[in-house]
Amino acid sequence: MTPIKFLGMIAAIVLCSAFTINNSMSWQIAEGYSIKFAGTDVEGIFKTMSGDIQFDENNLDASKFSTSIDVASINTGNGMKNKHAVSKKWFDAETYPAITFNSSKFSKTDTGYEVTGTLEIHGTQKEISIPFTFSDNTFNGEFSVNRMDFGVGTMKGMSKKVSNEIKLEISVPVTK
Repeated sequence: MTPIKFLGMIAAIVLCSAFTINNSMSWQIAEGYSIKFAGTDVEGIFKTMSGDIQFDENNLDASKFSTSIDVASINTGNGMKNKHAVSKKWFDAETYPAITFNSSKFSKTDTGYEVTGTLEIHGTQKEISIPFTFSDNTFNGEFSVNRMDFGVGTMKGMSKKVSNEIKLEISVPVTK
């Protein structure tokens, strides 16, 4: 075998191996995901989510979450509250149509994992850490955000009835 053929064969093996490793980490968001939120005088769901999920329990450094929630998909179970939620007084869905999260670091914890990254809501970006578990091809996490940190709503009028801390429960089934 000539040195050129040998180098070509090695390059092909390395290239195919890199593709196989990357492919084994990629996950598609499956039907049945759930994004619930709750606080004083407010609760509901977001119905539309998309994203790029790469997760490898054995190689957290290669893992990545890049997700987006459609703000206009909010459903509080009350049509009037839905209209208020997407209005300029709250999320301003016309100007800020998405809530995004982009990971920067993953770590293993005693109860599962933690992902740190940038959460953007209403045009404001904050670094947060989200604890989660991964079992039966489903990511589950619970965390809270302070709506005032992101300029969502005010503390005037009826808006002050809504708690600042909003609890989120997320369940995302995935397939390869």
